[in-house]
Amino acid sequence: MRSALAAVLTSCALALVGCEKKASAPPPPSAPSGGTAAAPSGGTPGVTGDTILLGEVGSLTGSEATFGISTRNAIELAIREVNAAGGVKGKKIEIRVYDNQSKPEEAAQAANRLINQDNVLLILGEVASSNSMAMAEKAQPAKVPMISNASTNPKVTEIGDYIFRVCFIDPFQGYVMAKFAHDNLKLTKVAVLRDLGSAYSQGLADVFERKFTEMGGKIVARETYTKGSTDFRSQLTAIKRASPDAIYIPGYNDIGLIARQARELGVTAKLMGGDGWDSEKLFELGGSAIEGSYFSNHYSPDDPNPRIQKFIADYKAAFGSVPDSLAALGYDAAMVAVDAIKRAPSFDRAAIRDAIAQTKNFPGVTGTITLDDKRNATKPAVVLEVGKGKTKYVATIAP
Repeated sequence: MRSALAAVLTSCALALVGCEKKASAPPPPSAPSGGTAAAPSGGTPGVTGDTILLGEVGSLTGSEATFGISTRNAIELAIREVNAAGGVKGKKIEIRVYDNQSKPEEAAQAANRLINQDNVLLILGEVASSNSMAMAEKAQPAKVPMISNASTNPKVTEIGDYIFRVCFIDPFQGYVMAKFAHDNLKLTKVAVLRDLGSAYSQGLADVFERKFTEMGGKIVARETYTKGSTDFRSQLTAIKRASPDAIYIPGYNDIGLIARQARELGVTAKLMGGDGWDSEKLFELGGSAIEGSYFSNHYSPDDPNPRIQKFIADYKAAFGSVPDSLAALGYDAAMVAVDAIKRAPSFDRAAIRDAIAQTKNFPGVTGTITLDDKRNATKPAVVLEVGKGKTKYVATIAP
């Protein structure tokens, strides 16, 4: 992801083979089938002949690739299903995908290409809030609708009225873990370790600290790190001196290494986090050190809901692995977009924007989705416990 921007062109009608979550890079670029994915010249943006062209930006390589690949897979699955059922208003949907290399500046460039070069109808993505904000800064002034699947920082949709999300936001997720720590685990003293360079980590940490304190708990230590660090011993030693019951660490793939070093230093406090923990790298890097930890998430594969179990079965059949929450949210983002295109009176971007804004009680994989007046999804969260190579459902906490 540190290389120059790589464009990954995919077709919804194209079968993806071998794109498992553990892949470290996307497949080679390939042109959409039928030759219809060229940017339309004139007419309605994103619509040409019998094709509707959507855009997606994701972290397909680099430190957050596991999230971007599972998201892309699920969006492909959703669009494939839509096209197999006849498409939308007599047209098939195609998706133009660009890799942002897990970097905000690349996400901005990718969004710019989708808007000004490819002329897409709307944009899907991203997972990391910093990347979504960079994209939204391009989409909003161009009045191109954008649906983030998993960016939970409130600032994402505050950028403007063309920016939406299908996930809950950090104030709710931070509240969920503060409530779980206080009410379910009966904890009184918690330390917080946050990533200074991540809008996601900062937002979750701020809300958790405030809510846990309001509930009567005490934050006994506050430490920081930056993504990509490999030595957390100084921060963990300081935390150990404060003797917390738990450490709240909202982050991504650094968590496994942090957990290992914490246990090596004799830190026995419980570890807690947010939805960024939902990655196979958590188990690969954390091993037994991460077992017994807890994190908030968007859905649980253990849920017997037939809609969820069908999605899991279809995803496993296509990609050979159980979908994580980022995949589930990617699927929901694509389906919310398709639903809005169906309901809109025209293919005009403003009409599509209005239809997205009117989304209510949409039956998503991650719950029933209703978008509020700030274009955020209102829905419950689940808390999962980390076990040996898998997670276990523990609780559901509603807004």
